[in-house]
Amino acid sequence: MEITYRKDIVPGTGQIIEVFNSSGINRPIDDKERIAKMFSHANLIVTAWEEEKLVGIARSLTDFCYCCYLSDLAVRKEYQARGIGKKLIELTKNSIGGQAALILLSAPAAMDYYPKVGFQKAATGLSSSGQNKPCTPVL
Repeated sequence: MEITYRKDIVPGTGQIIEVFNSSGINRPIDDKERIAKMFSHANLIVTAWEEEKLVGIARSLTDFCYCCYLSDLAVRKEYQARGIGKKLIELTKNSIGGQAALILLSAPAAMDYYPKVGFQKAATGLSSSGQNKPCTPVL
């Protein structure tokens, strides 16, 4: 099946939770209202679909000229290692243009993935992770 990518749709909260749950990403999936707010306040959402099934999602907050924070990158487990995450990052980069820096905080378990798709570890980054587990800055 062919994967299609879209920037013109915000998936339903249930679809997002299914992808988060399957992907292994640590998000508050038991709090539907919080997930809905996370996506209603984002200003760049790139999705991957197999027909009507949401298989991947990238959620970002950006000014489209200086920086873009890639807050969520999730691909259903059964679709991982097919280049979908890499394509979601590429489309996010294309959307923000060449002047904006793409930044993210990575869970320790994902630190091996991001260098494979063009990110470098940032020694100067800091984070205050609040209720979440500690993250490592990646640029």
